[in-house]
Amino acid sequence: MSQRAVTPMSAEAFLEWGLHQESRYELVDGVPVAMAGAKQRHDRIVGSALGMLYNLLRGHKCRHFTADLAVRIPMGNIRRPDAGIDCGPPDDNATTAITPVFVMEVLSPSTHDFDMFGKLEEYKSVPTLAHIVIVDPDTPQVFHWSRSQNEIWRHELLEGLDAVIQLPEVGGTIDLASLYEGLTFRPLPRLVREGDLSV
Repeated sequence: MSQRAVTPMSAEAFLEWGLHQESRYELVDGVPVAMAGAKQRHDRIVGSALGMLYNLLRGHKCRHFTADLAVRIPMGNIRRPDAGIDCGPPDDNATTAITPVFVMEVLSPSTHDFDMFGKLEEYKSVPTLAHIVIVDPDTPQVFHWSRSQNEIWRHELLEGLDAVIQLPEVGGTIDLASLYEGLTFRPLPRLVREGDLSV
């Protein structure tokens, strides 16, 4: 029995369709893909990030947004970062960020490799984005890509709870101590030399 080809869904049709779904979806190559659930640890980091962004942007023209708001990728996909900043004009009926300048993704086992490579490259293609932050939930470290207007992307690995993400576009910072507040971490494996091993 032959399979019927699936007609790719347009971004506009997907965004309208998504308003009537109980779950969140992303649009990937014209096909709606359900977003995976998250563990409590992941959710706590996202909650901390959204709280910091809310406080940082009070009184500012830019606003924070959640995964309920989508980001359009120029090649046609629709993504829903865990947290973001939109500096476009307010539009209560918009389903996408108008002028996204910052997106954050918290890694999870099911999406780790794609978030670090495929989705990262998609975000880099969004003309207005100046910051892409990928958060490791298990170790206090974030991968931060940033660029100024018409410049190439720069990458830095920020490690430890004393590290700070600089966001000059909105005149503020996100500190890792607050991002990971209340969480504990497993000790990293300790390297030992062969001569140190007891027999």
